[in-house]
Amino acid sequence: MAQALIEEKTIGARHTPVLLSQTLEALAPRARGRYLDGTLGLGGHCEALLSAAQDIEICGLDRDSDALALARERLAPFGQRVRFFHSRYSRFADALQELGWDKVDGALLDIGVSSLQLDESERGFSFLGDGLLDMRMDQRSDDLSARHWVNRASFASLKECIAALGEDPQAGRIARVIVDARQKKPITSTAELASLVEKAYPPAWRRTSRRHPATRTFQALRMAVNDELGELRRFLQHILAYLPVGGRLAVITFHSLEDRLVKQAIRRWTEGCRCPRHAAACVCGHQPEVRVLHKKPLQAAAAELASNPRAGSAKLRAVEKIAEAMPRANETA
Repeated sequence: MAQALIEEKTIGARHTPVLLSQTLEALAPRARGRYLDGTLGLGGHCEALLSAAQDIEICGLDRDSDALALARERLAPFGQRVRFFHSRYSRFADALQELGWDKVDGALLDIGVSSLQLDESERGFSFLGDGLLDMRMDQRSDDLSARHWVNRASFASLKECIAALGEDPQAGRIARVIVDARQKKPITSTAELASLVEKAYPPAWRRTSRRHPATRTFQALRMAVNDELGELRRFLQHILAYLPVGGRLAVITFHSLEDRLVKQAIRRWTEGCRCPRHAAACVCGHQPEVRVLHKKPLQAAAAELASNPRAGSAKLRAVEKIAEAMPRANETA
C-alpha cells in the first residue's frame, strides 16, 4: 500500500508537520549532532532537522510500517544520516543500543495521529469514511484491534475507556448502545460505530455539539488499542538518561491527558530539594535536572491554523537538561 501512495502523490503534499518552526527553535539542532525522532511519521520534522544543521544524524522510529516506508522515500536524499527502526517509541533505548549511541543531543515526539492514518479509511481511525474497525498503528502486530474492543469488552470496560480516555460525559449511554447492538450482530465498521454513538447522544446534545458525537469515542478506542498513555509514560521515565547536559527534549501533544503527563514529568524534573517539608535542612542533595524553555506550551499561530486545521489542538513543551540526576541513597552503596 505504501508504494501505491508514493506513486499517487508526493509525500510532502500529504503531510504538513505541525509547529515546525517552534520545534526547530526548541531543539536548536547543532552541526554533527545526534537526534532521536521517536515518532517519525511521514518524516516532515525529521527532514527539517536534517536540513537545519550540517551532518546531523537521526535515529527515527515508527510503529507504523506504511508510514516508515513513506518516510524512507522522503528522506532517501539524506542517505545514512537517517537510521530507521520499526518500533514503538518507548523502546528507543534498544534502537540507540543497536546504533552504539549512548546519548542523543535532542529528542522529539509528535504523538498525534498521522495524516496517513486518518486519511486512509481502511485503517479504521476516522468516522469520516467507512472502513474496518482496526485503529492499530502497527497493523502487523498482535495487538487487539478496535473491533475486538467494541465486540468483546464488557460494558464496564467500555464505559471506563470512553469516560477516561475520551472524557465523554455520555460514556455510559454510548457503552450501553454498543453492548445492545453487538448482541444482534458484530460491529465491524467505522460507519456502524459512528452511527451507534450518534444515536446514543441525546437529541439536544446532537443539535448543539460543535463536533461529531463519535469524536471522543473514536479517540478513546484508538488510545486504548495502542496504549498511548502507557507508551508516553515509559518514554518519559527513561529519556533524560539519554540526554547529555545541554541536550533538549521537545514533545508535541494533541490531547489533554497526554499534555498532563508531559507537564507532570517536567514538574518532577525541575524540582530541587525533595526532602520532607518538616526537615530542618536539605540532606537529599537533589538539584533540578532541566530548565523549561517556555513558560507556557507553544501553540499554532493563525497562519498555520489556516493552512493546517489539525494543528489546532497541538501543544509543544520543551526542556533543556542542565544536570545529571542524583543517585538515590540505596544506589550509592
